[in-house]
Amino acid sequence: MSNNATIAGTGPAVPGETFVPAKTESKFKAFIKKFCKQRMALAAAFFIFFLVAVAVLGPLLTPYDPNQPDYDALTAVPSAKHWMGTDEYGRDIMSRLIDGARLSLSVSLSAVFIAAVLGTVLGLLSGYYGGWLDRLIMRGSDVLFAFPDLLLAIGIVAILGPGLSNVVIAVAVFGTPSFARIIRSVTLSAKETLFVEAARSMGAKNSRIIWRHIFPETIPAIIVNVSMRIGGAILAASSLSFLGMGAKPTEPDWGAMLSMGRDYLGIAPHIVYFPGAVIFLTVLAFNVVGDGLRDALDPKMKN
Repeated sequence: MSNNATIAGTGPAVPGETFVPAKTESKFKAFIKKFCKQRMALAAAFFIFFLVAVAVLGPLLTPYDPNQPDYDALTAVPSAKHWMGTDEYGRDIMSRLIDGARLSLSVSLSAVFIAAVLGTVLGLLSGYYGGWLDRLIMRGSDVLFAFPDLLLAIGIVAILGPGLSNVVIAVAVFGTPSFARIIRSVTLSAKETLFVEAARSMGAKNSRIIWRHIFPETIPAIIVNVSMRIGGAILAASSLSFLGMGAKPTEPDWGAMLSMGRDYLGIAPHIVYFPGAVIFLTVLAFNVVGDGLRDALDPKMKN
């Protein structure tokens, strides 16, 4: 090797010294850099972090007991005492929204987590093995895709019965096919790569190839789809509660608050406006973050 070789890309090498390649920017730093350039997505991420903090610290932040009625302040308009007013029972709306954040987020996150796990497993198996298993999983997904998400969720809850646990199951069921189809597509591409072919030629077991070599390639797609499905899960869970199929009317669920307040829309619209605004902003934030993650994780996007 010529002594004119460069060390770390900075100049000619000194005889006897070891060649050190120039450091490259890590994938994580590149991702953070690309994501931070998207101001809307960054603002939405801060809003989500704030919402999660509110959900975790809810009992410490609520100015009043969320379930304690005040019959001297029925349907009171927003004021210095009650910043978002009170509902038809005199309960502080702001306290109920803060307390309901934990309920709404836990239901949606649980449903999306279950859908992600089931859909990822089905997508990996479908894409890797193909054949009759692929046809069975994909045709089952097509059947579920044939129904509108909310209509399918209503049907499942109608069969299982009302309740938040059944809402989680319903939302997870209609979210699973989306993950299965996306992960299958990534698996079909990943299993044709050279490192997978090399592992197969060395006698690696199928289970090892799937979880050690192919699954890591699906993680970006899982992250993006999870972030975008959470908003839809919150909307679906709130819709089911609004229809009386989810949370109980006494629980501080955002959808249930909308349902209880619709009868007072003419005389006390704030009962509906504030829960509706929180649902809208939360769903919008998760969708914007999902778009930002998709762009930041896409290798075709320029820095």
